[in-house]
Amino acid sequence: MNAPEPETKPARPRFFERVQSGLLQTIAYAQGEAEARVTTLTIPDPPPTYDAERIRTLRTGLGFSQPYFSRLLNVSPKTVQSWEQGTRIPSQSSARLLQLIENPHLLDSLRRPQQIPYSEAAD
Repeated sequence: MNAPEPETKPARPRFFERVQSGLLQTIAYAQGEAEARVTTLTIPDPPPTYDAERIRTLRTGLGFSQPYFSRLLNVSPKTVQSWEQGTRIPSQSSARLLQLIENPHLLDSLRRPQQIPYSEAAD
């Protein structure tokens, strides 16, 4: 008895073919023979600066211990401790995470909008 043959995925187009297809689509759009979709993204301002007092106020306002807060942020307890002592400041990515914890509603304003046809976006 023969084992059933595994299903095979269709071959992915080669890199050159994908690039060529994209260029042909771009030419068709430029010549008015095709429509394009436009996606508008909202890029947020850089996160605010978090000093020692602001971080401590945020953490204690949430009722979190330093070890729990550090686990939430995926940083060491020593890092949170040094932030709160003012010997270190959070990186930009940590500051963004602190910002989102402080203001969870910001996520609503960053949701990616629906793509719309270019002709509608230009109006």
